[in-house]
Amino acid sequence: MANNSYSGVKNSLVEANHEGEFGCSLKELRALMELRGAEALEKIGETYGDVPAICNRLKTSPIDGLSGQPADIEKRKTVYGQNFIPPKKPKTFLQLVWEALQDVTLIILEVAAVVSLGLSFYKPPDAERDHCGKAAGGVEDETESEAGWIEGAAILLSVVCVVLVTAFNDWSKEKQFRGLQSRIEQEQKFTVVRGGQVIQIPVAEIVVGDVAQIKYGDLLPADGVLIQGNDLKIDESSLTGESDHVKKTLEKDPMLLSGTHVMEGSGKMVVTAVGVNSQTGIIFTLLGEAEDDDDDEEEKKKEEKKKSKKVCPFTFFGYKKQDGSVENRKKAKAQDGAAMEMQPLNSDEGADAEEKKKANLSKKEKSVLQGKLTKLAVQIGKAGLVMSAITVLILVVLFVVDTFWIQNLPWVKDCTPIYIQFFVKFFIIGVTVLVVAVPEGLPLAVTISLAYSVKKMMKDNNLVRHLDACETMGNATAICSDKTGTLTMNRMTVVQAFIAEKLYRKVPEPESIPSSTLDLLILGIAVNCAYTTKIMSPEKEGGLPRQVGNKTECALLGFANDLKRDYQIIRNEIPEEKLYKVYTFNSARKSMSTVLKMADGSYRMFSKGASEILLKKCHKILTANGEQKVFRPRDRDDMVKKVIEPMASEGLRTICLAYRDFKASDGEPDWDSENDILTALTCLCVVGIEDPVRPEVPDAIRKCQRAGITVRMVTGDNINTARAIATKCGILLPGDDFLCMEGKEFNRRIRNEKGEIEQERIDKIWPKLRVLARSSPTDKHTLVKGIIDSTVTERRQVVAVTGDGTNDGPALKKADVGFAMGIAGTDVAKEASDIILTDDNFSSIVKAVMWGRNVYDSISKFLQFQLTVNIVAVIVAFTGACITQDSPLKAVQMLWVNLIMDTFASLALATEPPTESLLLRKPYGRNKPLISRTMMKNILGQGVFQLVIIFTLLFAGEKIFDIDSGRNAPLHAPASEHYTIVFNTFVLMQLFNEINARKIHGERNVFEGIFNNLIFCSIVFGTFIVQIVIVQFGGKPFSCVSLTIDQWLWCTFLGFGSLLWGQVISTIPTSRLKFLKTAGHGTQKEEIPDEELEELDDMEEIDHAERELRRGQILWFRGLNRIQTQMDVVSAFQSGTSFQGALRRQASNSSQQQQHDVTNVSIPMLAMSLCLPSPLPFHKPA
Repeated sequence: MANNSYSGVKNSLVEANHEGEFGCSLKELRALMELRGAEALEKIGETYGDVPAICNRLKTSPIDGLSGQPADIEKRKTVYGQNFIPPKKPKTFLQLVWEALQDVTLIILEVAAVVSLGLSFYKPPDAERDHCGKAAGGVEDETESEAGWIEGAAILLSVVCVVLVTAFNDWSKEKQFRGLQSRIEQEQKFTVVRGGQVIQIPVAEIVVGDVAQIKYGDLLPADGVLIQGNDLKIDESSLTGESDHVKKTLEKDPMLLSGTHVMEGSGKMVVTAVGVNSQTGIIFTLLGEAEDDDDDEEEKKKEEKKKSKKVCPFTFFGYKKQDGSVENRKKAKAQDGAAMEMQPLNSDEGADAEEKKKANLSKKEKSVLQGKLTKLAVQIGKAGLVMSAITVLILVVLFVVDTFWIQNLPWVKDCTPIYIQFFVKFFIIGVTVLVVAVPEGLPLAVTISLAYSVKKMMKDNNLVRHLDACETMGNATAICSDKTGTLTMNRMTVVQAFIAEKLYRKVPEPESIPSSTLDLLILGIAVNCAYTTKIMSPEKEGGLPRQVGNKTECALLGFANDLKRDYQIIRNEIPEEKLYKVYTFNSARKSMSTVLKMADGSYRMFSKGASEILLKKCHKILTANGEQKVFRPRDRDDMVKKVIEPMASEGLRTICLAYRDFKASDGEPDWDSENDILTALTCLCVVGIEDPVRPEVPDAIRKCQRAGITVRMVTGDNINTARAIATKCGILLPGDDFLCMEGKEFNRRIRNEKGEIEQERIDKIWPKLRVLARSSPTDKHTLVKGIIDSTVTERRQVVAVTGDGTNDGPALKKADVGFAMGIAGTDVAKEASDIILTDDNFSSIVKAVMWGRNVYDSISKFLQFQLTVNIVAVIVAFTGACITQDSPLKAVQMLWVNLIMDTFASLALATEPPTESLLLRKPYGRNKPLISRTMMKNILGQGVFQLVIIFTLLFAGEKIFDIDSGRNAPLHAPASEHYTIVFNTFVLMQLFNEINARKIHGERNVFEGIFNNLIFCSIVFGTFIVQIVIVQFGGKPFSCVSLTIDQWLWCTFLGFGSLLWGQVISTIPTSRLKFLKTAGHGTQKEEIPDEELEELDDMEEIDHAERELRRGQILWFRGLNRIQTQMDVVSAFQSGTSFQGALRRQASNSSQQQQHDVTNVSIPMLAMSLCLPSPLPFHKPA
């Protein structure tokens, strides 16, 4: 259909060469995949005959798959393309430099420096300067006046340094994100059949003609046609916007599309389109992401070659349309379906995080920390602006009054350039005050801290998909954890069995079971466990057998092996294709059944499932001699008491195995009415499956409880099993009055008479609830939502949730932080999560909490240091300028200080490794201010100390050191020892104070663990060396004179004083200092006027910087976005894409761009979506 759109044409040249080898061209297959349902079946029938015929034409076997020969695979890649979408090119270093130059304060400085340079080369015609006033004269030396250009040049040079450092930081950050991105992509594997063997290959290696096995929880990596399916249901909302699951069968709708989720069942498909030719790939092409110029094919090919080096597999599609996705994870959470999986760790954000924050604070800031920081930075920036304006004003006024009024001089034309030079100098001083006041190191510190933590968390088995999740984790107050695999080892074995009317405490000998019963049992286990589940030989000699697939089924297959029977022989006799019908396991059924057609035309169905559910459907049971006898409700209650409850109380999962025969004489049953089918069963046996608790979990849970985090277990298991495991883990302690309840009971208690959920009712339950058993995915979602929305506690709860199944998706998205299991988790769960636990282990969550708190503390340490420098530098520059008409700290010196305290300090303090002591305090909560009273005490205390020292040196330094005074020097006077000592002491005090800043909770020992952080040590040491070089050899550009050893020792001693003074400050109890205020709160909702709240409603979360800085832009960006959407559509039509194809894709685009949960966006809505403002207000049009 979409033959003329670019990717259709793309491979046409290559195609011509190999066209003859395969029976389907790329165009035909693309056209086929555009169709759905009946249309598609009709087309397959007309063109190919049936699905096996398609396989035939693609030279593949529906049973054995491709041969797997490298030559064949390569040929397929050439003809049909590879399974990846070319990534967006990373920004070059020069682009990053250009972006760093956009910083407003730097631009002002550059302009001022250029003007200063220009004026310094101007020579007034007559050498007699005396008539221009006192300040202009007094230049003793000709060479000195010629060196006037140095200051301008030095400012420019330091600006270049700052820009290069910033750009380099961004560049390395970008590189880190790309690395993380590719790591996520390499982990994405998919199961295919090649040469008759079932193997897992990276998604990027899938080619057209591959036979892929799909199962519950998969995210389809390519388009394909169904070969065989059991009860297959797909969530296609990511492409169509329809939230209902679509049933896929060979008879009705065999078309499977990339980017959609398997919500139920299993099956096999033959891959028909990959990469840019698949449905999702076509959408990207339309969005103009996958290189959209239709230049000429030759160039395309060259690009293709270059691109194939930078493969970005299709899996976590790098959906770059949304600028800056990392911080925007909440946005991703709100989107439905594919817009979700198209939200990878987007390198884009990494690269521009900082400039974006500086240049346009209108980027959506989602995290709590970002919100508090931005607000704080804006407030400090405003104060700095006011201070610098006043400084300039005072300097100008003093100069004018002094020259024209006190000295009573006329304005002479010849003197104009000299006066202008003065004004420029004042202006430069003002700008420098501003540069020092604005804490542009803040966003840098956050990004460095987060990026560093993310990198280190990899080692702790946390793969972070959304950057700010790691900071949110530090605030977590509750964790809702799964049981299986997270708290337990997920290595299941059958340890007890009730079979042939007898309870065995360990696996029975095969001789003790009637042979007819045993045969039925083994047949039932072999065919009624997914064929993808198997027991493999151990990797090491004498090790445990490897369990592949569903662990509960592995336990049953292991049970068959323990009974000395081989299930594989049965599977070879009855391959998956011969199974008559399969009812796969889902959370509503809580059971799985498989139907076989017997030789005499009768049917036999095997079922397995949760014992208390399946036993209710059993009407008979097999006796000790293998015969059936009636199984009454009374017998069932007996069995529950004597068999199931004792097993469960030991923490075992109980599974019932049963079967049913349908006579041939009764004709074929109606397989769709499940209730009639799944009844009148005969119970074969009940087994108790043990899943031991992970040895490190009880300790991890104790740490959580000590850190003020409540751990709750939410499981689908029986309540007795859950209670037993919770007690073993330490979630329930003997003698506590905590609640354990089942999903049914929970639902009954939270709903009113009308069946609606009421928050007040949830509030009565959740504080005491510790175990929720037999819970459905909806119960989990309800509980998480209930805890998050609750207002019972003084702080809003921050909830982390773990999940592995597809059905956990909603709860993972709803949670503040969603953890998915890396090993047992399905693709859907991983997509919905923020952090992937690569070892599925609960104790890794504790590590995440530690890192999260560490990020928060690192930022606070940096703030404590930065604000001290800010306050001191601004006050010194301001008062100095007012009293001596010149700033004691020169522009270039200020820029050096700025570099130390912004870039280097953020690196040094943001990379402190976490310690166990972080887990000894309660969580901070959302509204805790960034700057606590203890920190405020440290900031003000150190500030006072530094100001006293600096002012003493400034106004009495010449007497103390017996040197010439540097005050009131004329315009181009040489640097003085006096001012060099002031500058040197100032920098050394900052260096020692940086060590003080390592502790923010009033600890005494500031050196504790200092050598664990090599970055910190090397930065402090490095800065010290550079400072020596600047002072001794900096000369004119830095306005420094080399100092003697004595003077250096005095400066160092005064610097060291700030460490001693720090000890004095920590002696003063904070509780006494009632007048200290905290700072850096997040914005409370109440503070925002109603009209604005309505305006901000679309945005899902309120951004503070936006409120502080931008108001009108919202509408402006919306307008732009609207025009953009319209242009997209027009260009899609112009490129000759079929009308329906474009409509369908555009509809799916609009559904991807919805920020609210899009449930039903159908194609006719396109027209409306073009007239409505787009709901992504702050994304620059591409």
